[in-house]
Order: sequence, then C-alpha cells, then structure tokens
Amino acid sequence: MKTKFYCLVRFLLLLPVRVFCRTHVTGRENEPTRAQGPYLICANHQTAFDPFFLCYAMKHQQPHFMAKAQLFRIPLLGFLIRQLGAYPVNRNGNDVAAVKHVIKLLENGRSVGIFPQGTRCAGKKLRECEVKAGAGLIAARAGVQVLPVYIGMKDQKWKLFRRVDVVVGEPIPFEQFGYDKEKTGEYARISAEIYERICVLGEAHHAKRGK
Repeated sequence: MKTKFYCLVRFLLLLPVRVFCRTHVTGRENEPTRAQGPYLICANHQTAFDPFFLCYAMKHQQPHFMAKAQLFRIPLLGFLIRQLGAYPVNRNGNDVAAVKHVIKLLENGRSVGIFPQGTRCAGKKLRECEVKAGAGLIAARAGVQVLPVYIGMKDQKWKLFRRVDVVVGEPIPFEQFGYDKEKTGEYARISAEIYERICVLGEAHHAKRGK
C-alpha cells in the first residue's frame, strides 16, 4: 500500500534523484508486486540518501524505513518522515518496540527496508563492513521474502552528480534460508547470507561494467 503523500513526494523526487545523483536502476522488474506479498528490502548502506535511492528504484510498493528517534523531535522534519512511513528507532541499544513495529508492518502486508550493516559504511568496500543480526531476526520473525539490493558509487562515497547504481536482485523466498528456530546464531547466519547476496550483486554489476 502506498499513501498519497508518499506518491506525491516520490514523484517530486524523481527528477532530482535522476539528474543530481545520476541514478541508474537495473533489475527493477524483480520487485514483487503488491499481489505477490510484502518484502523485506535489504541493501548495503553508504549514505544518508540510500532510502531515497531505494524508493526511487521501487515502483510497486512503499518501503518503510527506520530513522533515528532524534529526527522525529524536529517539528517539520519529524512530521514529513513519519508521513513517508519512517519509524523511530533508538540506536543506543536494542529497541524492542521498533522491532515489533517492523514485524507488525510486514504482517499487515507493508514492505520494510533495512540495512544489514546497521549503520553507514561510507568509503568502505562491501566485504570490509560488519553485518548485524537485525535483518535476519526480522526476516525470521515475519517469515517474508527478502529483496536484496546493491547500491554502488565511486569509492562508495556520494557526491553531487556522481553516478549511483541501484541493482535490484531476485527476491529470496524465506524458506530458502532453512531457518531452524532451535539453533543458536540463526539470525546472524541469515543476515550474513542476505549480505552475501548483496555483495554478489555488486561484484557481478561491476564485472559487467568492466570495473
């Protein structure tokens, strides 16, 4: 489900994201339609603009993203990002309420975006970044398909007019992860597998472009 406000803001952002960020999207056809159910979109995280790149790439569904709780205390900004579907999270510790909210969104048929790295890793190569267990936890608790996405740019740092590549991979049915709730470390394992898919997408893309 996409709200009217989200559709309006996305429409207004299409041209700036395309022109000033030179955003190129491949694999857009891999995004599940509304009828195919919600997804957990997982991407690598380099810049604060990554959610905008993902919303630009997604056409069928509205991804909901977490944002620092402090941002919601800023009157106008807090209102805008909440209307866009963002939800607050306390990054100083385990935010149980935020996790429950995400799972509820997915159970209600809404799609959610999350970054397996947990924080921005500007300037770092993909395989140099630490992966947190959060993506695996949410995928396991909600039992939804995962949509891996690679976001790439030169030196993994964003600059105005620097090309941004967004590569949307094929959705991964949750059953493929072979989740066993009786085993320890399953959330971390699933997060690692998701991130591996993202890395492979990026490496294949650069190999294809000869970089």
